[in-house]
Amino acid sequence: MLRSCTAGLRSIWALRGRREGAPRLSMDLQPARRLFSTEKVIHKDWALPNPSWSKDLKLLFDQFMKKCEDGSWERLPSYKRTSTQESEDFKTYFLDPKLVEEERLSQAQLFTRGFEDGLGFEYVIFKNNDEKRTVCLFQGGPYLQGVPGLLHGGAMATMIDIALGSCTGGAVMTANLNINFKRPVPLCSVVVINSQLDKLEGRKLFLSCNVRSVDEKTLYSEATGLFIKLDPEKSST
Repeated sequence: MLRSCTAGLRSIWALRGRREGAPRLSMDLQPARRLFSTEKVIHKDWALPNPSWSKDLKLLFDQFMKKCEDGSWERLPSYKRTSTQESEDFKTYFLDPKLVEEERLSQAQLFTRGFEDGLGFEYVIFKNNDEKRTVCLFQGGPYLQGVPGLLHGGAMATMIDIALGSCTGGAVMTANLNINFKRPVPLCSVVVINSQLDKLEGRKLFLSCNVRSVDEKTLYSEATGLFIKLDPEKSST
């Protein structure tokens, strides 16, 4: 009896979902796994190798992981969603309550982590705090195409913004981004984005970076950026 009732409810919800156009839940949208002993939510770290990574990307990853062994470098984890506490803190200090839709915000995820493995942005960032610089290893998937066979310039600009922002630390916003595109990037190839903090003036952070091929012989882009540290006492809207 109980099983039949449960099956009936599932059928009703399935029909209701199809009638209302409800999307099917992918693996990424399903609730995170929990540890039974502590009930701690386990989020997947997307800055780790997966089957779609090319040999070049895996090799560079291994090389930088060795650099992390002495503590001079560290790998930055990357998740699709910010933690509940981080979201609450950001809403408290930086978002206008009138502009926040709780239901929409609960569905938000990081733009660069919204694709399935290998189709979009595959990247990992390593940071050297003493030298105030980062290295981003990036492989652009087939869904990031612009001109046939080449990476879209907007996708490259997105990764440059991410790479520069990783040098800042804390909550920042991009105020200005200048990019000189030297050469187009072949689709699905691997590039290395070297970023550094050049100057700090109060809440202003001035940064620069270059985008090169794995062998460093080809310069694809150069960029500079101005980032602003967010101040809880000042509105960002």
